Amino acid sequence: MKKNIYKYLSILLAYILFGCEERLEEIGPEDDIPSSTIYDTELGAQAGIIGIYSTAQDKDTFGGTTIATDAFMTDDADFVGSFTTFADIEDYVTLSDNGSIDDIWRDLYQVIGAANVAINNIPNSTDPSFSQDEKNQFIGEAKFLRAMAYFWLANWFSQPFQFDNGNNECVPIIVDAFEEPSQLSNFRIERNTLNEVHELIESDLLDAISMLPQRINNAGRASQGAAMALLARLKLYREDWSEAASLSNQVIEDTNFILALNYDFYDQLSSEDVFTIVNTTDDGQDANIALSDFFNPTQTGGRGDAPFSDNLLETYDQGSDNRFIDLNQSGTDASGDSSIFTSKFPDGQNESDNFPIIRITEMYLIRAEANLRGLSSVGAEPIADINLLRQRAGLDPLTGTISLDQILLEKRKELAFEGHRRMDLLRNRMGLRRPGMLNIEESAFGADKTILPIPQRERDQNSLLNQNPGY
Repeated sequence: MKKNIYKYLSILLAYILFGCEERLEEIGPEDDIPSSTIYDTELGAQAGIIGIYSTAQDKDTFGGTTIATDAFMTDDADFVGSFTTFADIEDYVTLSDNGSIDDIWRDLYQVIGAANVAINNIPNSTDPSFSQDEKNQFIGEAKFLRAMAYFWLANWFSQPFQFDNGNNECVPIIVDAFEEPSQLSNFRIERNTLNEVHELIESDLLDAISMLPQRINNAGRASQGAAMALLARLKLYREDWSEAASLSNQVIEDTNFILALNYDFYDQLSSEDVFTIVNTTDDGQDANIALSDFFNPTQTGGRGDAPFSDNLLETYDQGSDNRFIDLNQSGTDASGDSSIFTSKFPDGQNESDNFPIIRITEMYLIRAEANLRGLSSVGAEPIADINLLRQRAGLDPLTGTISLDQILLEKRKELAFEGHRRMDLLRNRMGLRRPGMLNIEESAFGADKTILPIPQRERDQNSLLNQNPGY
């Protein structure tokens, strides 16, 4: 999937923000294709959209290192590997020249750059075979992917909405498609606020909802339901309980998405999946630094870097909770000790596991929390949603009045190692570590290093990029 024609698309915004001339020098004459030309025809547009998905597969975008970092930066996993860039993040001593953080920033902006090219050029196509419905679908897919990239950037490089009502600095907004290097040579831009970035994300998702079909082939392509689900997550993060409950309820009522009966759905592209990053043996993650490498013991081909933390293990009834029984494996970790790992991503050898970005399970959890906090019962009572998930897990139902802590605990156990824990803690004004763990003070809500630094290399190229406090 990752062909030369896509390489040009994906480096555009990286050059815009970072002045990385060396990346342009890597492109040979066969790659030097004006991106507007790619979208002149229906076939070219199809290839261009697939190219954006290919860029989104990278280990530093929506899967791989971002999900793994979420786990070991919080209370879900221990990092016992040899990568100093990740060890520094886990220990809250990272610096702004951390190469892994630079990769996250750069690669997410590559998705944005490629999406911008599609959004700005598809409407100009005069190909008679390129129908308006198909144009709308492709633009909707690009807007969904751009929204998701900005959402990830906002979550990692800005304090959450609860810190300063969204007025704190976030990341630069770029929506223009830059075609030629000569247009980019003197480009500089300041950081926008979190509210401004969230506003763009919402606008893109609303457009995507209006332009996308309910489902496209499978959960590896953006759909109306996926855009609605991501918007429900955004509304939850911003404490808009009414909208979060309504949107998640609409996704639940969409018959394209059905709660699975058990936990065999991982890597299957089933009705449980709302949106998934698809990987295969031939087109997967980078070897040795993929999600499957982090979360698998050494004897199954993984690095053994990120086993369960004791704190997470203690939350499960290990004898009866199917979320533990069916989804764990024992093995040797990177330090040579026997540890317990998740089995959600078992292919540590070929890195072909899919990354479940949005599952229908999350919509039940969002609906439950939004209804509880909004004092509503859209679709169902909060306790009914939680007990539905507990029933699948083989657990007895809760009785009486359900609490926010109970909902968050069920969410932690349901979505462990899928990239949700850090933001669920921060948006609830909680620290990332529990009592008795290391770095309690450094991981407290609002502490400087609960978010990542603006990469120093990018600030060297763009003096208008203010650094986050503490770096």
